[in-house]
Amino acid sequence: MCPAKGASICSLCCGQEREVSISCPLGCSYLRESRQREYVSRLDPKEFPFKEIEVDRQFLEERGDLLNGLAKNTLESAMTVHGASDTDTQQALVALIEGYKTLENGIHYEPRPDSVFGRAVFDQLREWIHGLQRRETEQTGFKRTRDRDIMVSLVFLYRMSLDRDNGKPKGRAFLDFLQQHFHIENESQSALIVPGR
Repeated sequence: MCPAKGASICSLCCGQEREVSISCPLGCSYLRESRQREYVSRLDPKEFPFKEIEVDRQFLEERGDLLNGLAKNTLESAMTVHGASDTDTQQALVALIEGYKTLENGIHYEPRPDSVFGRAVFDQLREWIHGLQRRETEQTGFKRTRDRDIMVSLVFLYRMSLDRDNGKPKGRAFLDFLQQHFHIENESQSALIVPGR
């Protein structure tokens, strides 16, 4: 029984069309099983995008709270956009990174993703980031979270998304990965996992 189609499907069609022509729900047991077989770390550190932006262990340890918040809200933003895939999420992350890169150079420019889904994810994630900095300013009188820290965290998430990407048109392996680590009903046990480990 295919939960996406609401009908029976042969195992061959399931394997060939899963996240290609079929938008599989993340809870599908067949999809979950395939994830375990499919995943191999695909991202060579030498080929990291945005090489000029360093993400070191010290940053990951010191800003784990920010990373967890961004990861959780990336998931929530994508999951509220029906039909959003890993590709759309990656477009949103890249647009945000590019915006922060120009901000470092004293220019305020926010490129937006090409896809409708990517723009929707971008808008929601950007609003969460602005809300975080707004709350910090209201509570302490200044922004505790620097723009640079947000940019570095977004780069980390983007690299993780590429590492988890299964290359399928409707693929959501990265979002599935995040969902496995951010249980809404038990947020206190959420943990960010470094890609390739």
